[in-house]
Amino acid sequence: MQTRALITALLASTALISACTFVTPEEDVIVQTEIVQNGDEILNLGAVWTGAYSGLPAFDRMDMAGLEEAFENARAANLAEIDLITANAAPADFDNTILALEDTGRELSRVQTYYGVWSSNLSSPEFREIEARVEPEMSAFYSQISQNQALFDRVSAVRNGPEYAELTSVQQRLTEQVFKSFTRNGATLQGDAKTRYAAINQELSTLYTDFSNNVLSDEESYVLYLTEDQTGGLPASFLGAAAAAETREHPGEYAVVNTRSSMEPFLTYSTERALREQVWTTYYSRGDNGDEHDNNAIIADILKLRHERVGLLGYANYASWRLENRMAQSPDRANALMEQVWQASIARVGEEVADMQAIADLNGDAITIAPWDYRFYAEKVRRDRYDLDSEEVAQYLQLDNLREAMFDVAGELFRFNFQPVPEGSVPVFHPDVKVWEVTDADTGAHIGLWYLDPFARAGKRSGAWATTYRSHEAFKGEPTTVLASNNSNFSKPAPGEPVLISWTDANTFFHEFGHALHYLSSEVDYPTHNSGLRDYTEFQSQLLERWLLTDRVIKNYLVHAETGAPMPDELVAKIRTASTFNQGFATTEYLASALIDMKLHTMNPDGIDPDAFERETLAALGLPAEIVMRHRTPQFGHVFSGEGYAAGYYGYMWADVLTADAAEAFAEAPGGFYDRDVADRAVKYLFTVGNTIDPAEAYRMFRGRDASIDALMRDRGFMADEEE
Repeated sequence: MQTRALITALLASTALISACTFVTPEEDVIVQTEIVQNGDEILNLGAVWTGAYSGLPAFDRMDMAGLEEAFENARAANLAEIDLITANAAPADFDNTILALEDTGRELSRVQTYYGVWSSNLSSPEFREIEARVEPEMSAFYSQISQNQALFDRVSAVRNGPEYAELTSVQQRLTEQVFKSFTRNGATLQGDAKTRYAAINQELSTLYTDFSNNVLSDEESYVLYLTEDQTGGLPASFLGAAAAAETREHPGEYAVVNTRSSMEPFLTYSTERALREQVWTTYYSRGDNGDEHDNNAIIADILKLRHERVGLLGYANYASWRLENRMAQSPDRANALMEQVWQASIARVGEEVADMQAIADLNGDAITIAPWDYRFYAEKVRRDRYDLDSEEVAQYLQLDNLREAMFDVAGELFRFNFQPVPEGSVPVFHPDVKVWEVTDADTGAHIGLWYLDPFARAGKRSGAWATTYRSHEAFKGEPTTVLASNNSNFSKPAPGEPVLISWTDANTFFHEFGHALHYLSSEVDYPTHNSGLRDYTEFQSQLLERWLLTDRVIKNYLVHAETGAPMPDELVAKIRTASTFNQGFATTEYLASALIDMKLHTMNPDGIDPDAFERETLAALGLPAEIVMRHRTPQFGHVFSGEGYAAGYYGYMWADVLTADAAEAFAEAPGGFYDRDVADRAVKYLFTVGNTIDPAEAYRMFRGRDASIDALMRDRGFMADEEE
């Protein structure tokens, strides 16, 4: 596979769904045999993409019948490409080794694109059976490459040879990244250690798949149906979406499904406390029910295997290995940041709970605030203190308008223009998916396509995410165009009704679009350099959230769903005044997950009971009883469905230090968040360069200095006023 994808697979995860894909230029096409089953020709999933926009994945012709054979063919083709590199009689140099490796695995990447869509957007029992077979096979395949001694010898020869000093800084960085992708993943191991390393990876690939499928099974198998007399407090927008219960053969009832997009509004508004407890318990018990889908034994096995694997490389623990090439560099530095914020956040939780309990007591509710009460009473405090009603705010948050607002921001900052493509002109994998062409607003040059898959459905993994089907590169001549995708799980409304979402979901929508802008703005030459450091790549997406609350967006796009009137100034003022409201809850539930993640990966996991460890560790940290981890361990897909965020969930906080500091740079500029000079610097140094330079240096080039944690503390309302 291409070096970028190889590094991602080796350093991040054996899961395939995160791999970006790249198209092979037509002049490099080798005629491939079509896959045929039962005499009927079906799509060869590894075939070169053809058609408009420099070639597109044929999502409308996807057929799982050809998936495993496509993987088999693509792996064989990739190994043949590697053999050509290692058989080259010429001395190893940058072109015939590093660049040659960068250009391998195109066919495999195309197969992975389809596989990723099935895994994330269209999972089914049939696919999961295939997935269970494919993941171990792919793990073994990656080990074949990472343990290919002849290939590693050539890479080492370039990295340690006299030519290295003559390479450009970008070429040196690429060479170093390729070299470390081998050394950090067992290339220097010998004998039994090398064999065991590969076996561990294969075992882990199966466990990651099992973990993900268990969570998905618990999400799919639970639905709470409400009768009319159980809908107290629930807004019309929620009931309109929940009325989809009719499609589940429950006419006249309302469905609360086991996803965050359904759980959060129910817990915020429902006056039925017993039902709130039921929904809360079911959601936070995913993967933790002592049944066939329980993940605790899987987690224990994953932790032990990870610990053993990095031990073979000489590391004390998994986190030390993971953070070695991240911005944080070590677990101690990551923990130091989290600990600086933790005490302030739990202190704020104490204040928030006291305020909620006071309202409960005033109302004569005769309860003590419990975790399933937090959102409900926090909403009452919000209304009482700020006269701010979340449901009132949601009336101005129409999904279509928010999308247009994001396009406007992208046009102003990045000079991008988004235009919907004619329906049917671009293949999609589901009718919900819509596509826009992205062009340069000044020159009209084609940049790429943006796919949006916004709604929840059975078989789609929970949460929101961004990915690419093809990323930018230019080292072979004409730059490739980008195929970027955003995916959400909003509740689909009743026919003809607008999609109204919460302020939190609107922020998430902007956040994920920030990832897409990062993909679309890339100007890197080499595919590998589209892969950034996880504690840095969340920065650009978190930064884009700040434009949701700008005057330009508020006045032009936040209009009432029924009247079309713009959001009143007084409501805007309330939102801004309440911007730090409930930050104790938001920060603490996140940090609880991040701290548990780090502690799990800095300990010896022999004999671990994940449930007991979570419970005892959170008690020792002083987690307030009214809050639970944002992602409890048995459902922590970031960490246990692959390795992308393992020992790395802290990265959101690390990136948010940069985000808060960079946001202040915009806020202080003459033109505010649309200041041309600051925007140009941000695009140039923070978005276009990818991983071609050290992220810390890139940030200094933008800001003129390192970021300060003070901006984060101010941003979350944890720092006393300067005058005090």
